[in-house]
Amino acid sequence: MDVRGTGRWIHPKAAELDMPLGVVGPFVELSGGGLMIVEPTGARTSDDDGKTWSEPRPVTVGLKSGMAEGGMLLRTRDGAIILMYVDRSNFYWVWDDATGKPADNVRGDVWSIRSLDEGKTWTDRQMVMQGYCGAIITIIQTSTGEVVAPVQRLLYDPGRHATSTYVSADDGASWTNSNTIDLGGHGHHDGAFEATLAELKDGRLLMLIRTTLDRFWEAYSEDKGRSWLELRPSDIDASNAPGYMARLSSGRLALVWNRLYPQGAAMTPRRSGQATQAAASNHRDELSIAFSEDEGQSWSAPVVFARNPRHPGKMTLPDGREMWAGGISYPKIFERRPGELWITTGFQGHLRISIQESDFVD
Repeated sequence: MDVRGTGRWIHPKAAELDMPLGVVGPFVELSGGGLMIVEPTGARTSDDDGKTWSEPRPVTVGLKSGMAEGGMLLRTRDGAIILMYVDRSNFYWVWDDATGKPADNVRGDVWSIRSLDEGKTWTDRQMVMQGYCGAIITIIQTSTGEVVAPVQRLLYDPGRHATSTYVSADDGASWTNSNTIDLGGHGHHDGAFEATLAELKDGRLLMLIRTTLDRFWEAYSEDKGRSWLELRPSDIDASNAPGYMARLSSGRLALVWNRLYPQGAAMTPRRSGQATQAAASNHRDELSIAFSEDEGQSWSAPVVFARNPRHPGKMTLPDGREMWAGGISYPKIFERRPGELWITTGFQGHLRISIQESDFVD
């Protein structure tokens, strides 16, 4: 159905979430069943499935109060709420087209902070990575308690992005770093980055990595993210955009992403130059979902559930920022109740929908 005559389309079995404009997650469920998000002004909670939200409670992050874009939330089994985020208070990004390199002083440091009292107060703020990270896509807790998050890192000569994971064995009080996964490339949107991951039933971790190579690459860790020694191209075709993978209460894996081509098409515009070394698909007009019953070895036929075609011009967001109109990417999955999946995107599409796993799994 066309959403309010905007040209956006969502699957007829999807429902728009009844939430204030701008609330897109990530969400965590509190001990009493309510929800919490962290926005630039602080942490906010909801007791009515996101229809209304409390006034923000400040979170001390970076050099300013609150958190800007680029963070992920996790509530551990012991009740700690961990926020890992890109510090936007001193964020700086410049790519020099003349040299084909990023500036030496680009900044997008990654920090973590945690709350032990349901978001009332925050402690243990620390820099996890100094350097540049554009976005953090996923953070999980393993069956043995480790908290694991893939983090993008900028490499030079030539300029490109790579990925490593940070692991905490003490609910976010401290972190260790894995080896770096580097697939080469050259460009401000090239490399191996913005990964998503899930734990498999045999205890290994599976990571799906954004690339410019027409598909996700997959990596496996046998030590809960401390090292990644098995790396190969996956069978999942993908645009140069991140996906989001989640373990559902049903036991299935779910994956939401921008496929290589629009549904029914065999080509799409590609770009290279300063962006990527090889011409890469930048298809971000529709999102698809697929499920795996065999721990990521195979996936169901993808189903498109949302479209938002890009078009020339810009739109103004409620906070005054401008963004290119259209497009839909950077999805997140939040399983609000068993089988009830909330799928949201941030500024690239502002999607907020709910679907039932049973409607899409076959």
